[in-house]
Amino acid sequence: MTLDDIKNTFENNNTFIVFAHVTPDGDAVGSGLAVYNLLKDLGKELEFAAKDVPANFEYLKGFDSIVEMPSKDKYDVAIVVDCPDYKRIREVYWPYFENAKTTIEFDHHTKNTMFADYCIVDQACPACCQILSSSFDYMGYEATKAIAECLLTGVITDTGGFKNEGTNMETFELAGWCVNKGVNLTKIYKDSMTTITRTKFEEEKIAMDRMEFFADGKIAFTYILKADDDKIKTVPGDHDGIVEIGRNIKGVEISIFLYEREEGGTYKASLRSNEYVDVSEICLLFGGGGHVRAAGATMKMSFEDAKKALINEAIKNIK
Repeated sequence: MTLDDIKNTFENNNTFIVFAHVTPDGDAVGSGLAVYNLLKDLGKELEFAAKDVPANFEYLKGFDSIVEMPSKDKYDVAIVVDCPDYKRIREVYWPYFENAKTTIEFDHHTKNTMFADYCIVDQACPACCQILSSSFDYMGYEATKAIAECLLTGVITDTGGFKNEGTNMETFELAGWCVNKGVNLTKIYKDSMTTITRTKFEEEKIAMDRMEFFADGKIAFTYILKADDDKIKTVPGDHDGIVEIGRNIKGVEISIFLYEREEGGTYKASLRSNEYVDVSEICLLFGGGGHVRAAGATMKMSFEDAKKALINEAIKNIK
């Protein structure tokens, strides 16, 4: 069993590095810190490397220990969480993954490339943190309250507050188990899902003002430019959830949110669907991926070209 091999790897190595996908969300941060805290409890030497981590997850244990760049040249074990391909982590992290003696991945995305030595992948699972919970249990590791907070954060955010497709009985059982551990579910829900920064509020206003509709109202499109971010002085996490504004409008099947990451031609596209469109297939065309109802891609082209390409592909999928 692969989990037996992973437990053996945990027990018989000393240095570990943990990564998650670029622009980490709640499930990526929760998964990374759950692994980080577990290995810390085992007395291991490790780091969780990530950039642009949203500040609203600062309540999680280990958040202040997240580093932007690893401090060592090489690690015994590299672990990637919530990511279908290690090339979806920051490019500067690739050598650390490639040079590790052993590599491990935990993931729940479709189109996973099974890129590690040991792969725990369940594409039907609604959150990577839910996979970690069952994995820790199988390996005989008792999760602390701090780890339970990480796991619950990932589950709440990736299920959209227990409302997204894929949420199952195990999801609610995990939430109940976390509550029994003493985790304040109400507070985590509020901190991770409903509390927003003033700058995010300003971004949402801009996005709503720019909302356009196509295909008889079945496609919603909006965008944020780098100039908007610079003016508002946004912080990591301010773009999260903006794509949901379009999806929540009655009659919309596909919501598209495009924001400029680097001035002059690098855009991040976030797509959501409601009932029948597999947006991961659309994003795959642009080198991205994700889930059936939630996916994304990075597009290196002009704004007009990116907008046109996304809308054209979306229209092809509308019934």
